[in-house]
Amino acid sequence: MSSLRFLALQEMGKEDKKVSGYGAKKITALFNSNVFTGRTMREYVSDEAYKSLMSSVKSGSKIDRRMADQIAASMKAWAEERGVTHFTHWFQPLTGITAEKHDSFFTIKADGTAIELFDGDALIQQEPDASSFPNGGIRATFEARGYTAWDPSSPAFIMEAGQGKTLCIPTIFIAYNGESLDYKAPLLKSIAALDKAAVDVCNYFDKNVAKVTATLGWEQEYFVIDETLANARPDLVMCGRTLIGHAPAKGQQLDDHYFGSIPERVYEFMQDFEQESYKLGIPLRTRHNEVAPSQFECAPMFEECNIAVDHNTLLMDLMAKVAKRHKLKVLLHEKPFAGVNGSGKHNNFSMATDTGVNLLAPGKTPRTNLMFLTFFVNTIKAVHDHADLLRAAIASASNDHRLGANEAPPAIISVYIGKYLTEVLNEVETRVKEKFSEQDEVILKLDIHKQIPELLMDNTDRNRTSPFAFTGNKFEFRAVGSSANCASPMLVLNTIIAQTLKEFKKEVDGLIEKGEKKEIAILQTLRSYITKSRSILFEGDNYSDEWAEEAKRRGLSNFKTTPEALDAFVTEKSKQVFYSNNIYNERELEARHEIMLEEYVKKVQIEARIMGYLNTNHVLPAAIHYQNILIENIKGLKEIGLGESSYKAQLKLAEKVSGHIQEINDNVEAMLAARKVANSEESMHHRAAKYCNDVKPYFDKIRYHADKLELVIEDKLWPLPKYRELLLLR
Repeated sequence: MSSLRFLALQEMGKEDKKVSGYGAKKITALFNSNVFTGRTMREYVSDEAYKSLMSSVKSGSKIDRRMADQIAASMKAWAEERGVTHFTHWFQPLTGITAEKHDSFFTIKADGTAIELFDGDALIQQEPDASSFPNGGIRATFEARGYTAWDPSSPAFIMEAGQGKTLCIPTIFIAYNGESLDYKAPLLKSIAALDKAAVDVCNYFDKNVAKVTATLGWEQEYFVIDETLANARPDLVMCGRTLIGHAPAKGQQLDDHYFGSIPERVYEFMQDFEQESYKLGIPLRTRHNEVAPSQFECAPMFEECNIAVDHNTLLMDLMAKVAKRHKLKVLLHEKPFAGVNGSGKHNNFSMATDTGVNLLAPGKTPRTNLMFLTFFVNTIKAVHDHADLLRAAIASASNDHRLGANEAPPAIISVYIGKYLTEVLNEVETRVKEKFSEQDEVILKLDIHKQIPELLMDNTDRNRTSPFAFTGNKFEFRAVGSSANCASPMLVLNTIIAQTLKEFKKEVDGLIEKGEKKEIAILQTLRSYITKSRSILFEGDNYSDEWAEEAKRRGLSNFKTTPEALDAFVTEKSKQVFYSNNIYNERELEARHEIMLEEYVKKVQIEARIMGYLNTNHVLPAAIHYQNILIENIKGLKEIGLGESSYKAQLKLAEKVSGHIQEINDNVEAMLAARKVANSEESMHHRAAKYCNDVKPYFDKIRYHADKLELVIEDKLWPLPKYRELLLLR
């Protein structure tokens, strides 16, 4: 009973000091209290500086250095009033987590005078080490210089950690020569590309539209388990998921956890991290139990895409920190437990104009509905033309475990729009002729106008199996993994829609130049796009084997593993999309591909090492110990003269244990040999393929025998916390 597992179980039963939630405060009293918002800024900066900053944010132009000094001084004054002593440029390198290097306001002048200082130079630019972050060869070890540069479109905030407070300034991260080394820089470029392309198309319908903003509402799924139990599992500590573990008798089959009463301990944790989130301006609205035991979800209101991405990365960091206060551990891995639902991060995407119109929401007039159809069809066309790129955007070693299993969308990208919109598209496709009269055009638009308002009643339904589904006034990209940075799928989505809108405008303008009326040219082009995009539309069960066969007949890709999916980033087609929209240059794109392959290799490599360690240091010793007990028992029964029938069960059990021990040993050795071969590959692409195809398959083989041993070995001898303890103990 002295194993780490049982010590952890004993620790669980101890009474903890309760951590208070909101107390008597309203959410509105907390919201944005630690954020240097525009409203707060007005209290601290001059009108001139404020207007300069807002103009810069709107136009994307550089901020006047003199104004930057004013803003920095004001930001420092606001922060110091709240007990802040240090500042940091907060950025999102390609590690999958955030990064920060803290500097104090404290400095000493030449005459020895100690002062607090934060000027425009410190606000605008800092210099962290660029070679120690993933860079795909852009920076060599001896080329350490890299820069963080202030993103004024995302407000500064104060992060509290224990008794300390730090002023965090959202920034991009670039190499010495200007190449992007983070998620934010290309995301901002994609937002700008979509803005311009969408405004150009919007002006067909409303000349007053001057800006289109990509909006994002993410839904974050996660598991919460006891920290002491998690720490007793080397695989959870090192990999974020359980590499072995037999399914409990009761999992999620009764559907009793979904939307059920939130366990009190988890509820207190939720209140705590929500409170911290509200201080940072994260507009959380929803919390609930998810399908799997110990799985939960939270979701905010929609925000501008860049800020929404910042808020999600902040939230993931916050959740992990706050969980420690409750002796809990948050698992953001897409598949921490086999046999139950994995976790995703549904990205709900739309576009909003500066005139207050959601471009993916049906309107009230024929003209606004034609604008809706234009952006709706263009989004579908973008997904159709660049489905492989979208699949690559959500590819990771951890998401490979989730896609296509337990209510996660498959690796095949398809679009669900519901029967009512399908009928609308059918009508557009069949009614629009090569040449038609003005009266035909009016009737067509009126017919569409009569049907579309039904969508306001959410008659699109919801297809939980679809990777990319229209849900009334937005598209929901459901295939994004729970641990992902939202920037990756969103920058691809923004870019491919921008590209499609540019092509759409070119085609429409071409028809107008040939003498067609604007509305007729738009409808003609929409008809063509609907016809060309038919193969991506699917209304049925995406989980079914029949759909996999049907998708193959349609010519849709089915990249089941990350290494093959990532190749989509470096096809000539994808390169041109990124280059023409100024998202990546050739060096940046090749580096991204290399970084993602390397990340895949390292994660699978770590899992392989832990798989070997778990079995040789935990499973096999426990199995051999139990085997020795059986052997001693059989010997004892023989010694007192009992016949074979008296120890037949023990002998059979000993043989079974022995067989599993041998299989584990053989497969661990074979896995080690496969790793050595994979590591010898110089090309990262070939190394990733080797780890995927030659190393990873041993995981399931080893797991099978380890899980069988868990079922037969005496409970007090099993060293690792079991699924029933991890998932079902509160």
